Amino acid sequence: MGDGGAGSAPIQHPAREQSPSRRLPDFLQSVNLKYVKLGYHYLITHLLTLLLIPLMAMILVEAGRSDIRQLWLHLQYNLVSVVVCSTFLVFGTTVYIMTRPRPVYLVDYACYRPPESLQVPYEKFMGHSRLCGEFNDASLEFQRKVLERSGLGQETYLPEALHALPPRPTMAHAREEAQQVMFGALDALFRNTGIKPRDISILVVNCSLFNPTPSMSAMVVNHYKLRSNIKSFNLGGMGCSAGVISIDLARDLLQAHRNSYAVVVSAENITQNWYLGNRKSMLIPNCLFRVGGAAVLLSNRSADRRRSKYRLVHVVRTHRGADDKAFQCVYQEQDDDGKVGVSLSKDLMAIAGGALKTNITTLGPLVLPVSEQLLFFATLVAKKLFNAKIKPYIPDFKLAFDHFCIHAGGRAVIDELEKNLQLLPVHVEPSRMTLHRFGNTSSSSIWYELAYIEAKGRIRRGHKVWQIAFGSGFKCNSAVWQSLRNVKPSPNSPWEDCIDRYPVQLVDGIPSSQLQN
Repeated sequence: MGDGGAGSAPIQHPAREQSPSRRLPDFLQSVNLKYVKLGYHYLITHLLTLLLIPLMAMILVEAGRSDIRQLWLHLQYNLVSVVVCSTFLVFGTTVYIMTRPRPVYLVDYACYRPPESLQVPYEKFMGHSRLCGEFNDASLEFQRKVLERSGLGQETYLPEALHALPPRPTMAHAREEAQQVMFGALDALFRNTGIKPRDISILVVNCSLFNPTPSMSAMVVNHYKLRSNIKSFNLGGMGCSAGVISIDLARDLLQAHRNSYAVVVSAENITQNWYLGNRKSMLIPNCLFRVGGAAVLLSNRSADRRRSKYRLVHVVRTHRGADDKAFQCVYQEQDDDGKVGVSLSKDLMAIAGGALKTNITTLGPLVLPVSEQLLFFATLVAKKLFNAKIKPYIPDFKLAFDHFCIHAGGRAVIDELEKNLQLLPVHVEPSRMTLHRFGNTSSSSIWYELAYIEAKGRIRRGHKVWQIAFGSGFKCNSAVWQSLRNVKPSPNSPWEDCIDRYPVQLVDGIPSSQLQN
């Protein structure tokens, strides 16, 4: 018996040659099926247009046959009817223009880039964890394993207070971190857009775990000397999806206030929220969360459309807080030794999947082409009527969106969404590379991901971007943007000096370069 290598002569078995399982795939049939599906999508998407073209042709032909002069004479003798119809037409047009939602434009945004001195490679992270004396051997080994499989690279950042030995998680250092992140992002935003701070009418700041008095929004007002009648809001405790919530709040405010600018600042604070205990479920955030923040400028001024990057199309928010398991799956609490940290439940991925399902059920009809909605409805009806064991049809969101910004909460989150939404590696590349370069920067991560796509030069006029984030509570929130032009990266992009090194190849969350070493 040979091993079937290249040097052994193959034995012919006529019966096996006829076996369908041994044949090569019918590539011609596969190609034909692909074009059948493409043709189906095109037909359904443009069905209304294809039906209206012959109808309009018939109307034009009939209008050509009629006597236009007789129609004009008829209208002259029915002046009252013409005036009434014209009045209703003008009135209806005016009401529509006055009450329609104002478009909200994203003029520009900026992501904070910490100084290189705050980088924390694996070796430095583990060395400081060991020397601070708060972790036992089992906890240190657990953190090492999580860190190596997390998808984070060697260049992520921790605040200055955590680089000290022992760490200095004081209120003063937490304020310093907040100021560095927020003011760093805002300075870049004002510099890139030319907007003066006193032009801002609306300010929304979100930070989940750090809520000082005065608030972080008050810190921004004080630093930039914003106008006294500014409408400022500070959102706390809303987790990693609070960035989309802030966009939603700013959009609603822009609908009520004409010709206004709104600034959204998304950040997180690590200094006072570093867990110094030994409960494993509370150690995971130490390995994932890193310093980062973003500032976004929104406008409802029609004059800003020409210079804006995107238009906000949809915001869909899902809240599962009524369910106790969902409410407690990301929970800030004290361990048995009284040390405060954020505990992550083992049910987190299942709960996130349920929240995602609810969110895309609402979002799908708003963004999916009719062809995909019909396929989904047909499989649902077949399953209900015939009680058949038919798998529910997963809509192809690649037909609705050109780019995906999935919250870089961790490798498992990205893996699950890639699998469940049937995405390609290129679609989750921005999320994986953001996690690798900057770590989990909480609510600002979706902006680092969008900056990555822009730095790669992938966004063209009319492209749609889906930002999706998960947060404690438990929440799943989506924002949909449409590009108004071919978008180029803004000056001082966080990827400006490193985009040529990406994407890096990852094997089980570990960069391939590290495996070779």
